[in-house]
Amino acid sequence: MAMRKVYSEIKGMKVKEVPNYVKPMLSMDYVKKAFQKGLDNYNSKYIQTDSIQPLYHVCFGGMAFSYLVALPNERRHLEHQQHPKEHGSSGCNF
Repeated sequence: MAMRKVYSEIKGMKVKEVPNYVKPMLSMDYVKKAFQKGLDNYNSKYIQTDSIQPLYHVCFGGMAFSYLVALPNERRHLEHQQHPKEHGSSGCNF
């Protein structure tokens, strides 16, 4: 939703005006205020209403995080399994 607002404001500008519009948004103070506003909105929407959604967010976020952490290791295992197949070996060297 916020990206749509930024896009609609930028599309009416000239190219030379865009950096002056975007530069204040990249400051640390602006990022801190935006993050705090997001936390306040989350608190009022989910925490204050005694919703079960934060529990779901933690569970699914944890699952996604653990998947992304394990992904490089799984890719190495798959590449290791493909190596004998590509070279015609049975994969067992006893």
